[in-house]
Amino acid sequence: MDDELLELQRQFESAQQAKSSIRLSERNVVELVQKLHELQIIDFDLLHTVSGKEYITPEQLRYEMVSEVEKLGRVSLIDLADSTGVDLYHVEKQAEYAVADNPGLMLIQGEIISQHYWDSVAEEINERLQECSQISLAELATQLHVGVELLTSILKPRLGTMVKGRLEGGQLYTPAYVARVSAMVRGAARGITVPTNLSALWSSLQHLLQEMDGASGIAVEGSFFQALFNGQVKEGQLLGSLRAGVYWTPTVFAGAQKECIDSFFSQNSFINYEMLNKLGISQPVQFLQSRYPDGLALVNAFAHPSLTEMVNAAVEDAIERGSWIDSLSVLPTSFGSQDASKILSHCQSLQSALKSQKAFIFGDSYVFSHTFVKDVYDRIEKEMESFNVSGSTGMGLSDDISSRNNDRVSHDSSTSVEANDSPSESSGKHAMEKGSRKKRGKASGNTKTVIVEGTSDNQDYVPAKSKKNQKKSKDTSSLHVSEVKSGARKDPRSQEESLNVPSEEWVVQQIMTLFPDWEEQGIDDPHTILRPLANHLRPMLINSLKEKRKALLTENADKMKRILDDLQRKVDEAFLNLQLYEKALELFDDDQSTSVVLHRHLLRTSAAYIADTLFINLDIYNKVKSGLEVENSQNSELVSLSPGERIDLAKTFRGSMSKKALAVAEVLEGKRIETFMVALRDFAEESGIVLKKLDKKLERTLLHSYRKPRC
Repeated sequence: MDDELLELQRQFESAQQAKSSIRLSERNVVELVQKLHELQIIDFDLLHTVSGKEYITPEQLRYEMVSEVEKLGRVSLIDLADSTGVDLYHVEKQAEYAVADNPGLMLIQGEIISQHYWDSVAEEINERLQECSQISLAELATQLHVGVELLTSILKPRLGTMVKGRLEGGQLYTPAYVARVSAMVRGAARGITVPTNLSALWSSLQHLLQEMDGASGIAVEGSFFQALFNGQVKEGQLLGSLRAGVYWTPTVFAGAQKECIDSFFSQNSFINYEMLNKLGISQPVQFLQSRYPDGLALVNAFAHPSLTEMVNAAVEDAIERGSWIDSLSVLPTSFGSQDASKILSHCQSLQSALKSQKAFIFGDSYVFSHTFVKDVYDRIEKEMESFNVSGSTGMGLSDDISSRNNDRVSHDSSTSVEANDSPSESSGKHAMEKGSRKKRGKASGNTKTVIVEGTSDNQDYVPAKSKKNQKKSKDTSSLHVSEVKSGARKDPRSQEESLNVPSEEWVVQQIMTLFPDWEEQGIDDPHTILRPLANHLRPMLINSLKEKRKALLTENADKMKRILDDLQRKVDEAFLNLQLYEKALELFDDDQSTSVVLHRHLLRTSAAYIADTLFINLDIYNKVKSGLEVENSQNSELVSLSPGERIDLAKTFRGSMSKKALAVAEVLEGKRIETFMVALRDFAEESGIVLKKLDKKLERTLLHSYRKPRC
């Protein structure tokens, strides 16, 4: 076998040394290779070199590339393309295959780098680190022309083995330097006794290191201090709690803090949230609820259940005594009204009393027993009797006028006209009953109807205007009854205004008068408690007032009817006489001096009598209608008013009725009876009183009565 191999070697050598008689050109060789490739005799890929004179297989190219990288450790693809003479496209493609097949190689930013290269780099970095104690990765990355992230990923697996150091915050530190800084962090953290922001502590350590190392000092990032601190906390070298990563509360402070809170809470049965904020507890409610589950969280403080029991006992005692209590007087001074309200809501005896209406809460902290409130109500209700009289507009005016004028009766008979005033009333009454009873009955019936229907409930007497063609009223009493019943359908607000009800200020003043010792009981501003109490009592007082006035109004219905009937009778008689006198004055038109005297005399006698009768009787009607007790004067027909009294009484009427009443009072001081007649008709029309017109039949009857001989 060996002899045959040797023979073949000799033949191959001789064939190589023999000179060919036929030489092929480069073009023929290229065509020959292409033909062999087409015939698939050559069944593998061939790559042209850049010069075009050589062929190379991909496997050979990949082999040469790997050999170059293993020799140099880090080679650029551009350099490999130049050294192999192959186009860059093929080099890049084969580089990907080479890196995929060999885990010791990596392709980064157009370069193939081997692990041996990184090992040598790590050894160089370690040597430099031991000299400098600290190296910045950014600086190394710039020198090596690689990214910081890549350099970090390369160094991390080699830390502790090839690189004797620690990587923190983009910096490499030696173990000795790390131990030195760790000791500084541990000492500074153990010296803290109050909650501290660690960022300020790291800044202080950075300045300290720079002062210690001088100009050659190393700038240390705060994250390095924080990492060392976190490691020591995990190992138990530092005791405390870390919040939000930078707020450190040492255990010694937390223990003192809890001891202080426990001591204050056990001694006072409460603790303010403000105190916990000063102690550094940002969420005092959650802290106290977790520490004292049985406590009660208030608005400004946290209370022990014993405090609620104390308030509950004080409130229960006040209810049993029929008194009242301010719960704030039992609670600490730092408690507010909202705190007191929440504590009262947890008092069992008070809640039971509220359900049974044995107690009331006014404001946020005042507790009143039902007995005390009822006593206040009863005493104020008695004061309401005087309130009804003192609170009415113009109340008591006509009574005073009547009392002053009971003995004031006119006895002057200087003229014949004045002497006929008094007799005309009796004679005129007899004549009208005979001559026009039927007509007067219709008119007076219509008058009463208009007056009753036109008045508003519980207001002054302001009837609707009368009309000449009104329907007859057959049952005036039923209209008065319906008037009383219609009060229930009025607007509550208008009823309250017209009832002259007590105001809130009046109720408060009455309580202050009846119970003057509020300030003596330690209440700085009594209105803070009296206003809620007054608001509670006022609706009850208003309802009581309405019921009384409603009952009185029902009783006064017949009295109102009699007043209107009597007023209409008086006005009918006096006005017919006044028209007769006015007609008689026409005989003196030629004598101006006498006419003026007679006009003035008529205004001051008969005209004044009609006006005073209307004013006084309508005022009495309004008072009776408002539910007030009025005593009619027995000599009301003889009462006369002075001009000032007449004007004051006219002002007591409301709306347009007051204006027209003032006009009547003013024309009485005039010179002509005609102006009075016009003003009187306007006022009578506004008030609903019918003024009878003097016809010929009534005139003859009156004249006949005047001609009768007097006994």
